[in-house]
Amino acid sequence: MNTESNIRLLVDTLTGQREEFLAQWTRTVGEDLRGRLSTAELGRELAELYDAVLTAVGTGSLDSRGEQFAETRSLLVELSRNRARQGFTPTETVRSVFALKEVLEPSLTGDAESARAYLQFGRLLDDLGMLTSEAYLRTREEIISSQAEQLLELSTPVVKLWDGVVGVPLVGTLDSARTQVVMEKLLQTLVDTDSTHAIIDITGVPTVDTQVAQHLLKTVVAARMMGAQCTISGIRPQIAQTIVALGIEFGDIPTNASLSDALRQALKEVALDAEDDVRGLL
Repeated sequence: MNTESNIRLLVDTLTGQREEFLAQWTRTVGEDLRGRLSTAELGRELAELYDAVLTAVGTGSLDSRGEQFAETRSLLVELSRNRARQGFTPTETVRSVFALKEVLEPSLTGDAESARAYLQFGRLLDDLGMLTSEAYLRTREEIISSQAEQLLELSTPVVKLWDGVVGVPLVGTLDSARTQVVMEKLLQTLVDTDSTHAIIDITGVPTVDTQVAQHLLKTVVAARMMGAQCTISGIRPQIAQTIVALGIEFGDIPTNASLSDALRQALKEVALDAEDDVRGLL
């Protein structure tokens, strides 16, 4: 029996027993998902996929990467993305495709001719299952990357401490990616609040090495280019000793032991700037 005859047999079987196969497929996948997806939604989803596969096979093709299976691939990508967002596992997602093989097996393994058609269709479903797995993993990577960016945003707040003064309380390790986020948020906040002073507090930074110092200096330089005076606060005794031991130079950047000291100094400078502005108007 050649491939063309196998395809005709597959199309006839899939068409003739569509309702029965769909009902059993929906029931099998529903059991795998343990009721976390409504039967109506699952049935509608699988029916679209079933009809897309049947239409593609009806064109005489079993090549999952061919143009005939474009709609099928699109539906599988959508299914994978939905499953990933809903928290289903990769196994549960791929099983939604592979379960169709279990459903068809009793009807397509009764004789040698049917078995050959079943094996060919099984290879097609294997390929579609792999495509589903790849789409699922891409979506999970996108979700994880998005969550990491959100956590990075939350871990680098820039707050207005007083009129003209903003603060950046840093907690945890300061790396290149985080430095970029700090810079962007600090510069934007300086513009939004029309502030002239910025305090970068490193009380929550466990250690300061040469790399961390370089990141701090980049942030200060970026803020200064926006016309803001910068102070680094939170210089604890052990941090000060480490900075001296490593020969790190902060140059003319003011430093303070605590955020309160830095804020007090910044407020004095803001007041002096205001007095100078008044004198300039007189």
